[in-house]
Amino acid sequence: MEALLSAIEQQLNQHITTYQPVSGGDINNAFCLNTSKNIYFLKTNSKHKFPGMFDVETRGLELIRSTQTIAVPHVIMQGDAGDKSYLVLEWIDTKKADAVNTRELGEQLAAMHRVSAESFGLPYDNYIGSLNQSNKQHTTWAEFFVKERLTPLISMAKERDLLNTEDIKLVERLYNKLPELFDEEKPSLIHGDLWGGNYLISGRGKPYLIDPAASYGHREFDIAMTTLFGGFNKEFYGAYNNSFPLNKGWQQRLKLWNIYPLLIHLNLFGAMYRQQLLNNLSLYV
Repeated sequence: MEALLSAIEQQLNQHITTYQPVSGGDINNAFCLNTSKNIYFLKTNSKHKFPGMFDVETRGLELIRSTQTIAVPHVIMQGDAGDKSYLVLEWIDTKKADAVNTRELGEQLAAMHRVSAESFGLPYDNYIGSLNQSNKQHTTWAEFFVKERLTPLISMAKERDLLNTEDIKLVERLYNKLPELFDEEKPSLIHGDLWGGNYLISGRGKPYLIDPAASYGHREFDIAMTTLFGGFNKEFYGAYNNSFPLNKGWQQRLKLWNIYPLLIHLNLFGAMYRQQLLNNLSLYV
């Protein structure tokens, strides 16, 4: 840690006075970094275990920032020191969200989703949690969702004996039916990992997105993930739909798109997520 802090001091040209551990997720170690001039948020991890993670996180944050639709923390620096990678971000004092804040979050997310591209995906891959996430570009969401979201994780789960032959057949039936289950839209810039822990409300009431797994995708995908673990209220959904109405029947497709995060949890945390995954699959095949 001393070598890492020394490298950060040199780059900042500021003396680090204190650093305290804070909550920062399961993958990274996180700290509140106090210097002679400012306060920062510091994340560290193993550069060998998660190569390039903070580089693609930086690119995701800057991509969202470039839309000028919703705030993200400013990236101060990122790099390597010894066997560690680090990311230094601006420190954001936070408060509990109220109805006004969550309406603004919904409106601003809708504005971000209006930002489009020619293809689904991205020119580069990134991470979803601690797993590699392929973003090879496709012309339809159905093809992208099957080939770059479901297939890699289904293969991983099969190799780990988390899914059996009958489970795989169920998934393959979904592949064939998927195009008829939803309406294609033009690609939207999505956060990609939008659960309740990945937004902040600043002390002044300003919404921020953090920890993106960004790509151009179907915007219902982001909305679906907001429902998986809670943390979003009716004001959020009302404001979003007033700003950029979702297609008819979107509520019935939430569990379809949440097959992907459930596959992530199956591969990361084991068989406890298998039945929920199969329940979601059974709704659509």
